[in-house]
Amino acid sequence: MRLLSRILRPRLEATAHCDLPCGVYDPAQARIEAESIKAIQEKYQANEDPEFRERAVLIKEQRSELVKHHLWVLWTDYFKPPHFEKYPELHDLFNRATKAAGASGTKGSMDPAKGQELLDLIASIDKIFWETKQG
Repeated sequence: MRLLSRILRPRLEATAHCDLPCGVYDPAQARIEAESIKAIQEKYQANEDPEFRERAVLIKEQRSELVKHHLWVLWTDYFKPPHFEKYPELHDLFNRATKAAGASGTKGSMDPAKGQELLDLIASIDKIFWETKQG
């Protein structure tokens, strides 16, 4: 039995700080959706057609949910305790960013300034994310 367990035991142990190998997580997914939101908000402001506006609101709300999803994945799956120790502002930053994509932010507003606020918060997360990838 010992011989069998020695033969079958792993020869190499691999560890990772995230659930999947690096390269899977990227704030770019949230940024692309947020750029779409801001563009929709701008087009909404420039168009008086009620049908266009109704579609714009629907699509913008869907994109806002996608932003929240992508941010939550980063917050809960990629970032680990050592990151939060090194960057103590991360929890607050993610909280503000997900709220900026929510009902009091882009999901509930057609104001492009709300879209820019969301993009600015994602840019801050992106900066920290790439710093963590360096070390």
